[in-house]
Amino acid sequence: MNTAKRTRSEEQAATQMDSIREMVEALDTKNETEREEAEQAIHEDALEISIREDWHAPGETSPDKEYLILLCTGGPAVRIIGDLNEHNEPSTSRLEHRDWGTSWTEYREAEMYSLRAVLLEYARQFYFGE
Repeated sequence: MNTAKRTRSEEQAATQMDSIREMVEALDTKNETEREEAEQAIHEDALEISIREDWHAPGETSPDKEYLILLCTGGPAVRIIGDLNEHNEPSTSRLEHRDWGTSWTEYREAEMYSLRAVLLEYARQFYFGE
């Protein structure tokens, strides 16, 4: 990120992003036990997993379209949100942050393009189906 002073919520988002990067890197192992430990660390990291549906007519069902992974709450709070594909798997991801009295803002960093792949891999460790 540039040299401008970060807000508290940006600092928290940066901390969460560093943690996510470490957990995803730990998945890249041939050792089955280490891989399972890395997966468990990711599952235990999230505070809440939510999905929401698209608009649809009354009486019809709609496949889930969006997901949310809450990482921390309060001031500041951080979450990952994105779209689900037709198989209820994450297809996009973005990191958002907020502090008391502020709106959710997408976390942006110089290398954010490469970090999106890390966020997506993190999100794909969760099950969003029935």
